[in-house]
Amino acid sequence: MLKDRYGLPVSTASPSARDAYVEGCDLILSGNPGAEPAFERAIAADPGFAIAHAGKARAYQIRGEMPVARQAIADANAAAANLPEREASHMAFHNLVLTGQGDAAVAAAKQHLKSWPRDAMVLSPCTSVFGLIGFSGRAGREREQVDLLDGLADHYGDDWWFNSQHAFALLESGQRDAARPKIESAMSSNPRNAHGTHIRAHLYYEDGEQDASRAYLKAWLPGYPREGQLHCHISWHIALCELEAGDVTEAFRIYNENIAPDAIWGPPLNALTDAAAFLWRAELAGQPRDPARWRVVHDFAHKMFPHAGVAFADTHAALADAVAGDGAALESRVREMLDLTRQGRYPSGPVVPSLVHAFNAFLHRDYAAAIDAIEPVLAQHERIGGSRAQRDLVEFTLLQAYIQAGRLEDARNKLREWRTGKTALPIEGLPAVH
Repeated sequence: MLKDRYGLPVSTASPSARDAYVEGCDLILSGNPGAEPAFERAIAADPGFAIAHAGKARAYQIRGEMPVARQAIADANAAAANLPEREASHMAFHNLVLTGQGDAAVAAAKQHLKSWPRDAMVLSPCTSVFGLIGFSGRAGREREQVDLLDGLADHYGDDWWFNSQHAFALLESGQRDAARPKIESAMSSNPRNAHGTHIRAHLYYEDGEQDASRAYLKAWLPGYPREGQLHCHISWHIALCELEAGDVTEAFRIYNENIAPDAIWGPPLNALTDAAAFLWRAELAGQPRDPARWRVVHDFAHKMFPHAGVAFADTHAALADAVAGDGAALESRVREMLDLTRQGRYPSGPVVPSLVHAFNAFLHRDYAAAIDAIEPVLAQHERIGGSRAQRDLVEFTLLQAYIQAGRLEDARNKLREWRTGKTALPIEGLPAVH
């Protein structure tokens, strides 16, 4: 029987279908474009190859093209009669993912991986800060992901994809020394692994090595297609490096060409969050507000995320509403979040509504109220999703609020706690704290 790259048998007699399926899987796992046509070739070679249809569904889900993804999973189910146990379980997991049943999908994945630990296409959606665990809203979700990957490490050996994701989980839990050799090994094995490049950027960020990050990413990015899943987000990392280095012109050039939602393609969640976060961090660093840029972000948020439901999106959409002065939209989103919380359908609980109130208070120069809204939920901000680097938007807002409120000793205490030991953060007025 034919097998995939991880040694698992696949239900196709066509070597062409198997090869195209493996190619599609590796393109997803590396964050490179082209997975959709690879799975289409697999399906053309064997229309009954059910897990190739599921791979196609996953590829379109990552792109945010849900109607195509739903049709692909329906095609997968139509082809799924008499599957072997592993592939039937694989399909059941993807059905849960594609129907938005995140907690059930994680539980199914953990059970599946007990029997087939090397099923990377089941493990993959559970990894990364944007995965099912990362967006679960659960307190302790960083530890949960480390525990999952620690328990599977022996099954993957020196695999480039697994090492990348294991490194990211370790890094996000503060284990930088353990993460470093894993990401170096991963990038040595596959230098064009975009996920690995992104994770290395996070390691540079956490180590406070922004100059090294900027040099590495600016050398790596030109060979990565603009339609790649991570082009926008890697550009965001470069723009933050430029902002910290004081090259504001270059930072905004990168924003205009590679991050702004009306200028790029990217997964909608990345396009919204990267744009809002960059503009807000630029303001915290002392740059003047550009209402036109914020209006684009505001309109994009309302087009792609018109209702509350995804905590990480809600945090950034509400920020765009607050900056744009759209009080009605802001109040509506908060009401929706609170309604979902009461129904037990908003797993991050009170964290995002509190942050929304903080942003709104900050913009009205009520810095005491902003501080009062952030401080009680600060220790839980992992529940909104995203990486530590992305959630620094919350920490930076609190630091600036301390400065503006004249609470310099509180700012000093926060800096002493800073995880990299850095104090040269891109926040206006911070030198006065020292």
